[in-house]
Amino acid sequence: MSMGTVSSSQLKQTLVLLFAIHLLLPSIQATSVKYCDNKGNYDVKILGVEISPDPVVAGKPATFNISASTGKSISGGKLDIYVYFFSVIVHKETHDLCEKISCPVEGGSFFLSHTQTLPGFTPPGSYTLKFIMKDKNDDQLSCASFNFKIHLGDLVSDN
Repeated sequence: MSMGTVSSSQLKQTLVLLFAIHLLLPSIQATSVKYCDNKGNYDVKILGVEISPDPVVAGKPATFNISASTGKSISGGKLDIYVYFFSVIVHKETHDLCEKISCPVEGGSFFLSHTQTLPGFTPPGSYTLKFIMKDKNDDQLSCASFNFKIHLGDLVSDN
């Protein structure tokens, strides 16, 4: 065997290995956020969303971390969360905003975190989570949505 043949064979093995790793590892993608008014004319701007695990696994806890910024002081309010499956609301909940963020926020960057365990019988597929932040005067601070996927818990190994 010449060096050219060995190197070509090694290159093929490496490409096959890289392709297999790509198929086996979950893809890491930025979660795209869409403002409700399509312009984002809100006091609170959404900087990013991180979902863990991604995709969400039915019957296991999922955490949604939202990084945001504001120039407005926030000393209280509420957070409405809506979950849609095929454009139908399948879940709704309301929280005290200060349970989800560290109040008061005097301006600048902050994080909002929400963890929830979805029932094991939750159908797999694509979902949309919409959230509306309101201040203590019930004025809307932000309204945005993002998509996420749910997989069945039985299909994912606990290892």
